[in-house]
Amino acid sequence: MLSVAGLTKRFGGLTAVSRVTFDVPRGKVVSLVGPNGAGKTTLFNMVSGVYPPDEGRFRFDGADVTGWPMHRLAQAGLGRTFQNARLFPMLNAIENVLVGRCCRGRSGVLDALLWSLRDRDDRRDAIAKAEELLEFVGARESRLLMPNELSYGDQRRVEIARALATEPKLLILDEPTAGMVAQEARAVVELMGKLTARGLTLLLIEHNMNVVMSVSDRIVVINFGRKIAEGTPDEIRRDPRVIEAYLGAEE
Repeated sequence: MLSVAGLTKRFGGLTAVSRVTFDVPRGKVVSLVGPNGAGKTTLFNMVSGVYPPDEGRFRFDGADVTGWPMHRLAQAGLGRTFQNARLFPMLNAIENVLVGRCCRGRSGVLDALLWSLRDRDDRRDAIAKAEELLEFVGARESRLLMPNELSYGDQRRVEIARALATEPKLLILDEPTAGMVAQEARAVVELMGKLTARGLTLLLIEHNMNVVMSVSDRIVVINFGRKIAEGTPDEIRRDPRVIEAYLGAEE
């Protein structure tokens, strides 16, 4: 589904990501892990169109999409969430999810101004889809609440529903369980299982290694912007380079 080849990003004299290469197989869960400051979010930002890479290329669903802007990647089927929940503060939960439907509507500005039949159909279909997605992620009862009225766990669920509203083929999740208590984290793990059962491909950053080990088919480890290991959860658990990156080398 996604093939990353030699991606590199520099900020002035700092190389945040250096020649990282990995693949995300269709229908699988791949986790990107590493210590704080390793370059994980920068890599996500390149893949999702926030930053253009300085070097390297990546392919998505068979097409070279290097340098594509965010909206074009979203239309192609690449959705994402963010490290901190980024809900629109003046929109309630269902309205936030409706924003994600913008790239799938058939009507345009003129349709909206003229209140055309196509625009009315789009709005009706979008509301029905948003209701369905909030039910799916477990936040339907909160659909009319404003973001500041939602628990942190519900904010994350609404953000995931908004990303799903774009109808992604690949969903990128940036620390989906960050700041959650154990019960909330388990609910997100169960949700990821439901997503993969639907055939969705997942790429995630996650610091909770219990979550990583339980949901991942493959794990990519980066440190100081470079890939140091890749493999199954069992392989990564025993890899001395990973142990050193997290725990430090013995003197």
